[in-house]
Order: sequence, then C-alpha cells, then structure tokens
Amino acid sequence: KLVSERSGTSLFLMNILVSVIVPVHNSECWLDECLKSVWEQDFKQTMELSVFNDASKDSSAEIIAKWKMKLEDAGVPVIIGSNNSSQPRGVGFAKNQAVIQSSGAYLCFLDSDDVMMPQRVRLQYEAAIQHPNSIVGCQVRREPPMSTERYTRWINNLTEEQLLTQVFTSHGPTVIMPTWFCSREWFYHVGKFDEGGKGVPEDLLFFYKHIQKGGEVVRVNHCLLLYRYHPQAATHSVLEETIWNHRVRFLEDRVLSSWTSFTIWNAGKQGKKLYRSLSPANRKKVTAFCDVDEKKITRGFYTFEESEERPKPKIPICHFREATPPFIICVKLSATWPHLFLKCCSLMYGIGFVF
Repeated sequence: KLVSERSGTSLFLMNILVSVIVPVHNSECWLDECLKSVWEQDFKQTMELSVFNDASKDSSAEIIAKWKMKLEDAGVPVIIGSNNSSQPRGVGFAKNQAVIQSSGAYLCFLDSDDVMMPQRVRLQYEAAIQHPNSIVGCQVRREPPMSTERYTRWINNLTEEQLLTQVFTSHGPTVIMPTWFCSREWFYHVGKFDEGGKGVPEDLLFFYKHIQKGGEVVRVNHCLLLYRYHPQAATHSVLEETIWNHRVRFLEDRVLSSWTSFTIWNAGKQGKKLYRSLSPANRKKVTAFCDVDEKKITRGFYTFEESEERPKPKIPICHFREATPPFIICVKLSATWPHLFLKCCSLMYGIGFVF
C-alpha cells in the first residue's frame, strides 16, 4: 500500500486475487454488519471490496465511506461506484457495475443485508481453483432462524448430484445467489446479469445460462453465510408466475427439445398447470398424465378446455405402472418420495425429471 503525500489517499499497487462484490440500495439497517464481515475474513491473499451504491436515499453512503477507511487501513482496497440518479437501476445492474469496476481474478458475491463467516472467502477460493467453470456456493444459516425453514433445509442438504438434477425445482438456483463465488473469466463467459430491474430474477436467469454453457455447480459444505430474511429483500419483488414461466422455458429448451414424447406424473393441479404452460408443440408430446390417486385415474382423461383446437385435446390419465417413460414429475418440494420414485424410474424405464 502506498500513501499519497498530497492527498493522504491510500493507493494500492497489487494484483488482486478476490473481489468481494456488494450491491447496495438503502441498506443502512444491515450494512455495518455486512462490511464488518468483509473486514473479519481470514483470507491471507489479496482481496478487495467493490461496492456499487444504487441510488440509496438513506445513510448507506456514509457507512460505506467509514468502512472504506477501516478496510484500507487493514490493506483491503475499496472501490466505490454509485448511481446518483433519483431512481435505482436494479440489482442486476448494480452487481454488473460492481464487477466491472473491480479487478480480482475471482468474484465473491455478497448481498448488503447478509453476513459472511470469517472463513468464507478462503474456503470458497480453495474450491473454485479446483472447479474453474463452476459457481461455488455454501451452506447458510437463516436469520430469523425459523424463516423459510423448508427452503433452507433444501438448499443446505442437496447432494452433489442433486445440485444439477434439481435445477428445475421451484425455488430457483440450487446454490443461492448470496453464496456465489466464481472466476471472473467464467462470469464473463456466461455473460453478466440481466439488467431488467425490479421484478426480474436476474440470479435465476444467470444460473440457467451458466448451466446451458456447461458450468458446474459446487457447494462448500460449511455454513459460511448468515442469510437474512426480511420484507425489503429484492426477491419479494419477483412474482411466482414470473419464476414459473422462466422455469418452464428452461425445461423446454434444456430437456423437452430433445424428447419426442413424455408423461407428466401428477394428474392434479401442478401437473395440469405444467401442461397448460407448455408451448403448443410440447403439449402435443404429452402422451398421458399418471398418478396413484384412484379418483383421478377413474376420470380417464383431462380435457384442455382453454385450447382453441376443435375438438379440444383430451389427455389420458393412467396409473403410473401403465405409463410410458420418460417422466416429468410435478411434486411439492417437501415430498421426498418423488426422488426415490425418480431413481426407480431411471433404473426400470429410463429418465425422469422432478419439476
């Protein structure tokens, strides 16, 4: 570190290994604790903090300035960018700007309302150098402790195999965005975050592109992040229907484009919703719904009333033993039996996906 005699400004002349990427918008409630966790990292190699303040109207800028002095005194350069207009540009834009202004060979993403454990950067860096084309995540501790209990259990307990096989499930990426760590080279290979602003699931869209480009998904099996749940979180601005539509399009592009026919497991609400959401071409590939519920099976078929075709399409409903693979299995996230069923299908018939 060099200090300018004229201005007293700290100047850092070093090759940065890891950039901690923090987008900020009106984060004064949590920002002190967040930035303190950067200062407390036990990573011994070069690290910088890159913050982009997206039109905050609270005291976030003052908090960032305070931590800039403290971090730079500890040898951690701090780069600050800002959108000084009256309106924020959104999380995707702020993350991209924080990445652009940074210089590290690796990127450690951190939301301004979350807190890193001291070993996070060190352990994820060690994993990332072993998996260069990967998004590296970690286990988390939720705050408040009982919020989104089922979801937290899911993201913390997926097996290595399930990190890829469950990419079609309802809650988005199998490693959550606030835990992401990846190389800068791979980030730009995937192509940055969508900058559509409020209501756009920029993390999910980036994750899908990452998978489509052959990227790996890795999780460090240690709790390295306190993941905060609160009403102001950006995730609440994304509608469930938006997530659903992106999931269906990804399923169609990634899987159904190579299938000539398939069966939907679940002749109930979720299975029928999936059928109605498919493109016309993929709806024609559905040979049947299958189930174990005798009431549903007894109906014999499902009529697609919304169709403009005449006569309206009627899809048979049968018992799963009579169904023809491959399968798309539509079930609740909490149900564990579908994954056992999927393994049985893979052994007995061929392939299936839990959706």
